Amino acid sequence: MPLYDLIMQNQEKLRSLENLFREYKFNLDHFFGSLDQKKTEQIFELFLNCTGKLIFTGVGKSGIVAKKLASSMVSTGIPALYLSSINALHGDIGMISPNDLMIFISRSGENRELLDLATLVKNRGMILTAWVSSPSSHLADLSDVAICLPFVKELCPFDLAPTTSSTVQLIFGDILLVALMQARGVTFDDYALNHPAGAIGKKTTTRVYDLMLVEERMPLCSPDQLLREAIVEMTEKRCGCLLVIDMKSHLKGIFTDGDLRRFIQREGASIFERSMSDLMTSNFISIDRNILAWQALRLMQKDPGKKVMMLPVLEGKKLAGLLHMHDIVSSGIS
Repeated sequence: MPLYDLIMQNQEKLRSLENLFREYKFNLDHFFGSLDQKKTEQIFELFLNCTGKLIFTGVGKSGIVAKKLASSMVSTGIPALYLSSINALHGDIGMISPNDLMIFISRSGENRELLDLATLVKNRGMILTAWVSSPSSHLADLSDVAICLPFVKELCPFDLAPTTSSTVQLIFGDILLVALMQARGVTFDDYALNHPAGAIGKKTTTRVYDLMLVEERMPLCSPDQLLREAIVEMTEKRCGCLLVIDMKSHLKGIFTDGDLRRFIQREGASIFERSMSDLMTSNFISIDRNILAWQALRLMQKDPGKKVMMLPVLEGKKLAGLLHMHDIVSSGIS
């Protein structure tokens, strides 16, 4: 293919992508601008006042959204589960109780399995809410509280493959989830209890004392030491700094390799004959050993123009350890 034709073809593809992003944004803007807030509040009250489980169900892509929302609810400590409409009609309906709230998610609201299950749920005296995108659907008619999740059309060129419709279902469910977390006062520690493994587990359980350097691994010197003496400790420990402590292990100041370069550039080799009390920075940032490591990392990265690579860890005035950014990142926390 000639180079000119290839360039024009690529430009056409880029324009097509830009148009799709623009169309998707338009569809989502329509959803946010047209959503029935009163019905949303009614559904939220049903969620908040439910004394049993939140049971989500759906078919196809709506079923995948239902599974995700149920899983997210459980991960925050909110009793929930996903119920397959097919399995429910073949015995699994036995797992539901009168105190549970059934949430039916469907674009059309006309799926036969969902309608049959909704009828059974109503006959058991349970409360049913339906999230549909067709306000006149049979599923909405069977529900105690139904909401239409508005969208202009699917992003699919045939207006068939669930794209926009499944996205607005997920957005709606996620917003209710976070609102429930806030209303129930779910704390960070509550969330951490449900995520002991993986990247989230590390972030929610790893504390400064798990990663900090202690005792002989710390680069230590006294205030009256000369830099030419202390530089040996700084070089051997390879931490990029010196921690200046007194006889009681109280941290008096910190001296970094950046300070070393700046002093040499400004004053030359004469600085090696100066004491650490003259060279150290007395106004330093420190951290408590018990806080979470990711919070320490956030403190280190607070000022993008002046990242802190290491933090002294204190217990009162006494030096307890040294936390290095490299050790946080190496642990898998970001």
